[in-house]
Amino acid sequence: MRTRSLGTTGPEVPVLGLGCMGMSDLYGPAVADDGIATIHAALDAGLTLLDTGDFYGAGHNELLIERALRGRREKAVISVKFGALRGPSGDWLGFDGRPEAVKNALAYSLGRLGVDYIDIYRPARLDPAVPIEETVGAIGEMIEAGYVKHIGLSEVGAETIRRAAAVHPIADLQIEYSLLSRDIEREILPTCAELGIGLTAYGVLSRGLLSGHWTPDRDLPADDFRAISPRFQGENLRRNLELTDALRRVAEAKGATPAAVAIAWVLTRGEHVVPLVGARKPERLAEALAAVDLELSEADLAEIEAAVPAGAAAGPRYPEPLMEHLDSEH
Repeated sequence: MRTRSLGTTGPEVPVLGLGCMGMSDLYGPAVADDGIATIHAALDAGLTLLDTGDFYGAGHNELLIERALRGRREKAVISVKFGALRGPSGDWLGFDGRPEAVKNALAYSLGRLGVDYIDIYRPARLDPAVPIEETVGAIGEMIEAGYVKHIGLSEVGAETIRRAAAVHPIADLQIEYSLLSRDIEREILPTCAELGIGLTAYGVLSRGLLSGHWTPDRDLPADDFRAISPRFQGENLRRNLELTDALRRVAEAKGATPAAVAIAWVLTRGEHVVPLVGARKPERLAEALAAVDLELSEADLAEIEAAVPAGAAAGPRYPEPLMEHLDSEH
C-alpha cells in the first residue's frame, strides 16, 4: 500500500483511510460484526488510518474500534474528533472547545478505545465561544503529557487554520471533499499545501450519491442523516443522480466502478490529500480499494470534470442549521 505523509509533522499513512462513523451512527442500522470485519479487512489490506468521533453513537464507535483492535493496536493510526454535544435522542446541541472539555473528552476516549494515546486528536467543529488557540493549546498540553501524538482540525476555514498552526504544528485538516463538494479548492486546499498541513477528505462518495449504488426510490430510516440532507431530496436527488450516471459512463469505459473513479479523482488532488472511505462492509471496502491502483490520465480527468463539473451539485451538503456550524463555509 502506497503511503502519504499527513503534513510535514504528521504520521505516514496509507493513501486511503477508513472512516468508521457509519458503523455506529447517522446512516441507519448497522451490524457491529460487519464493522469489525471491515476494520480487520482494512488492516489486512494495509489501511491503518481509522477515523472516528467520540460522539458517533454516544461512544459506540470507539467501543467498536476497541473490539476490532484487540491485539492489533500497533497496526492502527487512530484519529478522533471530539467536542460535539448531543442529546439522548441524537439531537445536536452545539460544540465545546474549552481546554477543560478537551481533557475530559480525551480521558473518556482513551478509556473507550482501551489505548494509552491517540494518534491524531481534533475538535469536530470550531466552538465560536472559544478561541481556536485555546483549544489547540490544550491538545498541545496533552501531547506533552504523552496522551496524544498529533493535532488535527476539522471543517475550519483558512483563517482559523493559520491561527491554529501559529500555536502548534497541525498534522491535517479533515473536511468534506469530493466531485460534488469542491469549494475548498478556492482557499482552504491551497492554505493547507502552503502550511505543510495534510488533508483527510471525508464524504468522497458524497454520502453514497457517487457510489453508483443509490436509487431514487430508496427508503431511508428516520435516523439516517440522508433523510434530511438537501442533496437527497426531490429534484436535487434527481439532478445529482444524473451526474452519477455521467460519471458511470466514464468509469465503464475504463472498466471501473463510479466509486473507484470518484475516489481515484480525490487522490489526484495533491500529495497531501488522503481520502477517507466510509465502508461499512468488507465488500464495499474492496470496491474502494480498487481506486488505489486506478491510473487517471489527463484525458480521463478531463472526462471526469466534464461529467461532474465543479459546482454542479444540487443542494448544499448539510441542512441550513448545520451549515451554520461550519467555519469552513464562512
